[in-house]
Amino acid sequence: MDEYRTRVRIYAGVVVFLFLLLGLRLVQLQGFNGATEGGTPPGSAVREQSVEAARGAMYARDSTLLVDNRPTYTILLTPRYFDASKGPLLADLLGVADSTVRRRLQEARDRNAFRPTPSFREVSFDTFSRVQEHLYELPGVSYDVELRRRYHTAARAAHALGYVHEIDRQTLSGMPTGYRAGDRVGRTGVEHAYESMMRGDRGREMVLVNVHGTEVRQYQNGTMDTPPVGGHDLHLTLDHEVQALAESLFVGKRGAAVALDPDTGGILSLVSTPDFDPSLFARSVTTAAWDSLRSDPRDPLYNRATQSGYPPGSTWKPFMALVALETGMLTASERMDCPPSYRIGRRAFKNHDRQDEGRITVAKALEVSCNTFFYQVMEEMTLATWHDWALEFGFGQEVPLDGFRQERGLVPDSSYFDRMYGRWTDGYTINLGIGQGDMSVTPLQLARYAAALGNGGRLPPPHFVRRAVHPETGASQRPELPPPDPIPVDPSHFGVVQEGMHRVMTDGTGQWVQIPNIPSAGKTGTAQNPHGEDHSLFIMFAPYDDPEIALAVVVENAGYGATAAAPIASLMAEKYLTGTIADTWERQYWKRRLREEVRSTPEEKPPSSPSPSQPTPAVQTAPQSTAPTPPDSSRPSASSPSDRP
Repeated sequence: MDEYRTRVRIYAGVVVFLFLLLGLRLVQLQGFNGATEGGTPPGSAVREQSVEAARGAMYARDSTLLVDNRPTYTILLTPRYFDASKGPLLADLLGVADSTVRRRLQEARDRNAFRPTPSFREVSFDTFSRVQEHLYELPGVSYDVELRRRYHTAARAAHALGYVHEIDRQTLSGMPTGYRAGDRVGRTGVEHAYESMMRGDRGREMVLVNVHGTEVRQYQNGTMDTPPVGGHDLHLTLDHEVQALAESLFVGKRGAAVALDPDTGGILSLVSTPDFDPSLFARSVTTAAWDSLRSDPRDPLYNRATQSGYPPGSTWKPFMALVALETGMLTASERMDCPPSYRIGRRAFKNHDRQDEGRITVAKALEVSCNTFFYQVMEEMTLATWHDWALEFGFGQEVPLDGFRQERGLVPDSSYFDRMYGRWTDGYTINLGIGQGDMSVTPLQLARYAAALGNGGRLPPPHFVRRAVHPETGASQRPELPPPDPIPVDPSHFGVVQEGMHRVMTDGTGQWVQIPNIPSAGKTGTAQNPHGEDHSLFIMFAPYDDPEIALAVVVENAGYGATAAAPIASLMAEKYLTGTIADTWERQYWKRRLREEVRSTPEEKPPSSPSPSQPTPAVQTAPQSTAPTPPDSSRPSASSPSDRP
């Protein structure tokens, strides 16, 4: 019995203690704290509000501001405290119909009658100011200031920079702690890759509100507030003028362009078209607008620079030349036939317009882009050798670029051909020697490959960010990048291939687009496409002796490499190296023609799958061109795969 009484006394004591504690806290809130603030109005309460942190800004290579934030104003309604008789006043201040206020009020009531609901988003500053002046007359009306992205240059760079979008409930479940419904988060590009650095840390603000839910003043003069900390500002490798030029040259086209610093891997430009205007997401995006963007048949959200795989065409021939030199199949001075056609079994693989270049060296084979020369190289090379060296050059695998969705491409081996064709012979693989057949690479992989060709054998790590700067301390930090991947090829062999690529620009298919007064090296390619017109490709580095830029350009269904992709790359390189485009008739001609005439023709529906017993390259007829015709721009016959210019 005594034990029972003891327990009752203990429980009673705990209950009394808790009530005393709560009572003291109530006295503190209503009395002492109010006294320090000049008195707290009867019935006031303390409300904790989150304060959004400023998202980090982005700057271009020359420190030009690319992206920062602008304030937007949102009017919130708390139905429990709203006086319906004040509806006409609020409607007049907002410049909307009375019925709109009633509808928004009902929507807020359906969500939660006791919590402020964003009801009028992105009101103008003048409208916000009018409402703010009359808040004392509008119980249940409050406001919020949000920050949205603002873009400052002509470069959209939609797939490079990415965009910021509100988190939906499905996405929120997979986000780390600290995110709430309604927060805005980087969804693609740099905005996504560096989300943790750019978003900053939210602050906290304590305010007194009266019985009508209207803010009275700061609680304790703001001494209990926690200020927000803005996100890091990012200084990028992107050249906004080159980017804007490239985007203007891609009007009416599908494809991609990637330009790199061949030494560091800094991405100078990344274009994917069709694209979208990132400022669309600087406003509230309606469900209908978002669904329209996602369902657009042109697929503007798709990043062709990193996610699309294309046959490399003749841009693959420098790779074949390097492997042949390194493995001892050829020497720099050795000559091999470049006949009009080359026969394997009962099939004849023909050269361009059945040209016969006689016996030529590797450098000459690159200059004239001889198919039959590289057919012979591929026939002598085993598929395993070809496959393993392709991996050494970074193909068939993701490029070290965090935060971007990538396609690995296709670098087939014997197991692939076993699965696809069962029984296969050299006739199935010989097309690989000229970048055709069962293989694909991405524009980003091609640009990294072009950089390695220019710098003598180092695959640099592509990246966008040079440094990140803390907004308050000014402390700067550089991203941790992997070292360049060395390609185990003798540097002298790179010299031979560089010479051949230089001759492409002086005497070969690139002579029409050489940069005035700046020697360069490049390789055109025209890749067969079974679903429409051929793809136009080009790789390049410049200047030839000490490269500062390396590029890869792909224009889908646009025909010859020399008449679509090559002039785009050449103009981009000139803009980067000189800051302008020469005022010559040739350069002005290319700018006008690319913007007004060159287009990606509509893509045809994919044909039915070919029989696995026989690969079918499916050569298409190229469209007529009004450009200066390169000497080797005629198409091969249907029995020979596409190879150039």
